[in-house]
Amino acid sequence: MKKGIVIKSTGSWYTVETENGDLFECKIKGKFRIKDIKSTNPVAVGDKVEFTVQSSQNDDKEQNIGLISGIEDRKNYIIRRSQNLSKQSHIIAANIDQAILVVTLFYPVTTTTFIDRYLASAEAYRIPVLIVFNKNDRLTEAQKITLNSVIDVYKKIGYTCITTSATTMLGIEVLKDALKDKINVVNGHSGVGKSTLINILEPGLKLKTMDISDVHNTGKHTTTFTTLYKLSFGGYIIDTPGIKAFGMLEMEAWEISHYFPEIFKISAHCQYTNCSHTHEPGCAVKRAVEKKEIAQTRFTSYLGLLETDDKYRPAF
Repeated sequence: MKKGIVIKSTGSWYTVETENGDLFECKIKGKFRIKDIKSTNPVAVGDKVEFTVQSSQNDDKEQNIGLISGIEDRKNYIIRRSQNLSKQSHIIAANIDQAILVVTLFYPVTTTTFIDRYLASAEAYRIPVLIVFNKNDRLTEAQKITLNSVIDVYKKIGYTCITTSATTMLGIEVLKDALKDKINVVNGHSGVGKSTLINILEPGLKLKTMDISDVHNTGKHTTTFTTLYKLSFGGYIIDTPGIKAFGMLEMEAWEISHYFPEIFKISAHCQYTNCSHTHEPGCAVKRAVEKKEIAQTRFTSYLGLLETDDKYRPAF
């Protein structure tokens, strides 16, 4: 029996690296596939797995194929809705020290709703998030004012924010220091510059990049599979395909406010302990929104999550 960490997933095949650096192409053992794991991918990049090696013949060449038979308990993981099966989850990555959310408010557009949904999911799984606002060099003065107001919202809550530009190298050293000696997963819409930033931080990787569509101002997918890369300055980075939307899973309605730190903190002063912050009298959260102590965009994102699905509608 061998042990290793999954460094790449193609959906049916998994590249596993052992402690001594050996790589094995693995599949999931049949019985293990139907184990009680409610996701479209029972094994994810970052998982620590056990596997056995079997020899097989392919085109007169002998190959060593690994069969994954077990997964160590995960420290954490981050999920999104499956693109094909909306009621199922897809695990983006597991055993993460830090999530890097790369966003561009304008080229292409990343909405605060998307940011808030991502942050809430990360909060649910106790994963610290660093928000990287990329492509600063492309912004007009008016757009920079908008950007600064958005950054102020998230800094006030307690999130670390970095402004970057691959063209001017703004914030690159700060980002490098933030990634050092951690297992980092990088997420964001296609076209926000994830792969470009990674290539600057680790030039030897030579990840494929592509300009955003001039017609729709949206990104084109360049990362096809989730892959874990070792950083020469210490730590790892997990590059992921661009996410178009971020649907929440595994949350009950009463839990959602817990994953908005500023809402959860103020909710202690609500008249009712089970306040949904939608219609109840004596709601401290709604008062805080009126006083601009809680950003309207954040409160709107919270309400949107409650209405996303029947599962999330208040049952108070």
